[in-house]
Amino acid sequence: MKKTVPGIFRSLKSFNFRLWTAGSLISNIGTWIQRVAQDWLVLTQLTHHDASALGIVMGLQFAPQLLFLPWTGSAADRLNQRKLLLLTQATMGVLALALGVLTIAGVVRLWHVYVFAFLSGSAAALDAPVRQTFVAEMVGDEDLPNAVALNSTSFNAAQMIGPAVAGLLIARVGIGWAFLLNGLSFAAVLLSMAFFRLSELRASARAHRSASGFREGLRYVWGKPDLRAILLMLLLIGTFGFNFPIFISTMAVNVFHSDAQGFGLLSSIMAVGTLSGALFAASQKRASPASLLAGAAVFALGCTFGAFSPGYWTFAAALALSGAAVLIFANGTNSIMQLATERSMRGRVMALRLGMGLGGMTIGAPILGWVANHFGPRWTLGIAALAGCIAALVGAYVLLRRKEPLAIQ
Repeated sequence: MKKTVPGIFRSLKSFNFRLWTAGSLISNIGTWIQRVAQDWLVLTQLTHHDASALGIVMGLQFAPQLLFLPWTGSAADRLNQRKLLLLTQATMGVLALALGVLTIAGVVRLWHVYVFAFLSGSAAALDAPVRQTFVAEMVGDEDLPNAVALNSTSFNAAQMIGPAVAGLLIARVGIGWAFLLNGLSFAAVLLSMAFFRLSELRASARAHRSASGFREGLRYVWGKPDLRAILLMLLLIGTFGFNFPIFISTMAVNVFHSDAQGFGLLSSIMAVGTLSGALFAASQKRASPASLLAGAAVFALGCTFGAFSPGYWTFAAALALSGAAVLIFANGTNSIMQLATERSMRGRVMALRLGMGLGGMTIGAPILGWVANHFGPRWTLGIAALAGCIAALVGAYVLLRRKEPLAIQ
């Protein structure tokens, strides 16, 4: 007998998705602990508040999303997704443990962080399109938008916990232990997948091997004007708007002169906003292009508010608003693009989505770090607000020209 689950949590009726969600929550907490610890290590111990170095770390971490774009999406479409996820999750766990050992031993250097950022980003580049399309194998297309939103809810609930825990760890026992804790947290995802009911997975048709797999994905997206527009909006906001670690760390350290706990608290407060956005997305049956337009516009408003915030708490409120808006926007792009794409092409289309969104940070993060160093952190928020405005205009243009809704595959 199937369990009856309230609408907002309807995809949790899947046993495999319940296991995945529980394991992911633990792992996501570890991920947020490491993100805060890494930023704090670079800004306060390996450099003297050098935002450019932090931008380089972020650029290296997300560069693989672009560099390996021709292969990551094809791997997601062609290989066994569960086995691929086991490999990528284990790799990221080992890398976190190694960085933790170096840090605790007192031998970590900035170039070490650069190398580990690139290696971890490479594993994540292969992991991300698989992880996003694997959700459909667990819950099916009908509950896909809800499952995508609940995944984001887990990630952002972890953001409320992880940064605060990171601040306490850094203050009490040291940065290296934060990396070790993240490495151990990957065991939760690995264990959850080990207990999957394989017979309940809805395996998608695997794509045929071909040398032009990536080009097929490009041609497919280019032939759909709505998907092209979504990728352009993602490129704009991804390049200059997804860089919250730079916004938060530089404002906390250079403007408000916060300690590690105050820094972690800002990330947790932003998570209140992103969690609200995720729950709102989960309550909707389907995302629409209008929600992308609204998300981009409100994100621009929040960044403008943040750029002019006179104090710590007003800046925190701006982060919550921006976080909710960008989450609604990002979730909408995920579910809309998957549902408008043939199942055998989803891995490649999702890789393109991640390449535009996260890969754009490779370009934007070093630029924003330089801007923060030379003109001040508030200017970085102004640039993000401008990117959000332009993305909203692109969305408005496409929305007005649309003659028929996106076809659901």
